[in-house]
Amino acid sequence: MSTPGTSPQPPASRRIAEALRTAIESGQLSPGDKLPSERALAEQYSAARNTAREAIRLLAEQGLVTARHGRGVFVREPRRLFRFGSDRYSLKNRETGLTPFRLEAQRQGKVARIDVVSIAQEVPPRDVAERLNVSASEASVIHRENHYFADDEPVQIVSTYLRWDEAQGTLLMQPKTGKDGIYGRLEELGHVMTRVRDEISARMPTPEEASVLDLLPGVPVLEVLHTSLDQEGVPFEVSRYVHRADQTGLLYELPVE
Repeated sequence: MSTPGTSPQPPASRRIAEALRTAIESGQLSPGDKLPSERALAEQYSAARNTAREAIRLLAEQGLVTARHGRGVFVREPRRLFRFGSDRYSLKNRETGLTPFRLEAQRQGKVARIDVVSIAQEVPPRDVAERLNVSASEASVIHRENHYFADDEPVQIVSTYLRWDEAQGTLLMQPKTGKDGIYGRLEELGHVMTRVRDEISARMPTPEEASVLDLLPGVPVLEVLHTSLDQEGVPFEVSRYVHRADQTGLLYELPVE
């Protein structure tokens, strides 16, 4: 029972988790280091083993440690794949022949893989319909869903929406869209990207997203709703990027107008 005027003590599991978190953040425990066993933690903090187990679970939910079957619990190495928002669509990058994601991965020493999951004519979500200026009550878009991997680790889900009346019968309906990817094909349709709008938010994942991205419990996602606008200011492509927040950072360097 707490003394009047004082705050109650947090549970023992949280005190142990906070002590370990401090050790990780200060560098006392480094990425790759093995945590003491549940028995050792229980003895060190004069607690029960199930209390130590709960402390480790709290750290895992925070993305600080990971359990390896039969080996123990280890401090996770923070690895982030940065999305370079102001640079990724630059025309100068076209000379590399790589899509924006493949180029970003290559620059960071990672091997990119993109799985094309589905391509279908669909009724768009309302926020997509508003940004593309298409009907939200009929199948007015092509939806391309891709899953992106860096060094075989899932990092993002991308749902790209294009106008059905433009995409039908073109390579935009195929898994492989040819040189310069979808933006090359959209340029052939008269849309040269001159401006982009990225709307960024953070949220918890849906169960399906958590499964695809192999997320630990408690790890949020970053959502980027991207709109491409052409030389006439017409929106011609909308993509919803769902990034795992423990593996992705966003970097924007923009001129001040």
